Amino acid sequence: MSSEEHPPKARDGASSTPPAAPRAAGTLESSRFTRAAALWTALILGFLILIVLLIFIAQNTAQTPFQFLGWHWQLPLGVATLFAAVAGGLITVAVGAVRIVQVRRSAKRDIQKLKG
Repeated sequence: MSSEEHPPKARDGASSTPPAAPRAAGTLESSRFTRAAALWTALILGFLILIVLLIFIAQNTAQTPFQFLGWHWQLPLGVATLFAAVAGGLITVAVGAVRIVQVRRSAKRDIQKLKG
């Protein structure tokens, strides 16, 4: 092995390699993905989806017949799609709320077990 492969060590045992330079505050390495960043990402994505949905509604105004469990009605296709999206969102929120309640009850029960 040559001396070029391994730098010589200082006599006090410290390495002779220079310390790493401090990272700038604005570098990618120092930034973290936070809850606020997730919220902004979700908001931007939601607005983009809303814009696409509004364009779809504006372009699909023809009356379309619908049938469900013996009911018959007509709506513009875009409005019907909006109703379907809203209903899907409400179902998602309801399921999420039920799950949050379950997790909170479980956590509260675990805390009571630890205390008593």
